Amino acid sequence: MTRHLPRHLGRAALAGSAATLLLGLVAPAAVADSGPAAPSAASRAAAHRAVEAPGTLDTLSRFFAREGAVSRAAADPRVEGKAVPVYYLSPAFVAGEKGAPVARLEFLASKAVSSDGQEASLWTVERGRSWQVVNIATGDDETHYARVGARKLPGGTVFHEPQINAWYVQGDVRGHARVLPLDKDARRAVGADGASLAAYRERVHEAYGDKLPGSAYEKSGKAGGYEEKAGRADGHEGASAPSGEPMAAASSVAGAGALLALGLSAAAVLRRRRRQRG
Repeated sequence: MTRHLPRHLGRAALAGSAATLLLGLVAPAAVADSGPAAPSAASRAAAHRAVEAPGTLDTLSRFFAREGAVSRAAADPRVEGKAVPVYYLSPAFVAGEKGAPVARLEFLASKAVSSDGQEASLWTVERGRSWQVVNIATGDDETHYARVGARKLPGGTVFHEPQINAWYVQGDVRGHARVLPLDKDARRAVGADGASLAAYRERVHEAYGDKLPGSAYEKSGKAGGYEEKAGRADGHEGASAPSGEPMAAASSVAGAGALLALGLSAAAVLRRRRRQRG
């Protein structure tokens, strides 16, 4: 999967774009008693303005034209719908911090479509007092699973476990806190009927609890690194960015740490992106 950014957007990416998601200190197991923070209506509106800015649309035209499927002039990109919040599995939840929500807000995503039907996801984050587009990714996973999760469990929190590229929705099911799967990877992890929130926390702690800051895993250097020429999610080599512009790794947007899975390189995350949904 190729991800292109113009020079000014590339500079906006965090310097630690290949950092891994390292979990906090282990604490006694605790089930979350509050939901993750939600973006305000003003923030979502500002993000939408950022993705519809002329400069962003021009970048989208080049993005959609990168493999010759459509010309830059004919791409005519448009933004569909509103920006949606995208949540990722929370390190605090995995570490068992009391009251920690299962996921934390990482960025807002908007769906863009070209004249020939190509789709892309634009990721926006707040930088200072403004919202900026920091990544463009093929496909519409973020907005797609937001819709799927809302249908499956209205009012629930849709979130991503990037370590295994799984999407879930978490919320109340007949009076019990549950984590329900939204794709094949999630079903393999928690079963078709999902898992209790407590059982899910036990699973992710067991899977990632030895990747904590200060651990031998981190000190060995296994937790970081990525390939400059990241492979596309469909298994092909990533194309070079148009007009000599830099490629952006999947992890270029997380505010406090990283989007990358524990021990997975950016290239691995990119390759996982476009696997068949189910």
